[in-house]
Amino acid sequence: MHMSEAKEIVAVANRILFHNAVLDAFGHVSMRNPVNPQKFFLARNMAPAQVTVADILEFNLDGVLLTESSDKIYLERFIHAAIYAARPDVNSVVHSHSATVVPFTIVPSVRLRPVCHMSGFLRGLVPNFEIREHAGLGSDLLIRDIRLGQLLSKTLGENAAVLMRGHGFTACGESIQEAVYRAIYTQNNAHVQAVAMALGEIVYLTDEEAIAADLANMGQISRAWDFWTRQVEV
Repeated sequence: MHMSEAKEIVAVANRILFHNAVLDAFGHVSMRNPVNPQKFFLARNMAPAQVTVADILEFNLDGVLLTESSDKIYLERFIHAAIYAARPDVNSVVHSHSATVVPFTIVPSVRLRPVCHMSGFLRGLVPNFEIREHAGLGSDLLIRDIRLGQLLSKTLGENAAVLMRGHGFTACGESIQEAVYRAIYTQNNAHVQAVAMALGEIVYLTDEEAIAADLANMGQISRAWDFWTRQVEV
């Protein structure tokens, strides 16, 4: 994949995530450089819906800007840098402030779990990052440096997503298509689970069902990606 193609995919992913209300004026999506895995692409500090190829910058795995630019950059680029450094299998990261997901980060007695076959990647209990344990009681909840990024990545572990108390969530994948899919269906799962909780006791997917469903869905991601791309063509 050429660098220009990779940057175009990142720009498209931003617009897809905005169109699906996973990102609004805030949040971001990145992609590991397919030529050099020690670098990644991320837009400059701007609203995702407005991102174009010209807005994509390159960073190293410490979150240091490598592109010569005077543009403002995302404060929370360390989320992406730390996950790429810790997870060689991850090639894309999405960070969202989804209001649909945030409730699951702030009610300790309720955990986000897979409730439908489209979100089998959420098998088990999705971990929840509590920044108070690392930044004290007076932080702004943002991942402002590489240390906090590394601690978030440690909480993520080998999971597909991690919640962030009072903040949002971060999802990752082996490809940008997979990461976008997971971000969209993390939000969808949260919506379905919240609605179902109001009705009564929920029957969650077993780990075995979640694994089988996820395996089936991974073969269909291109269909979803092509559809989403068509929706945001400019």
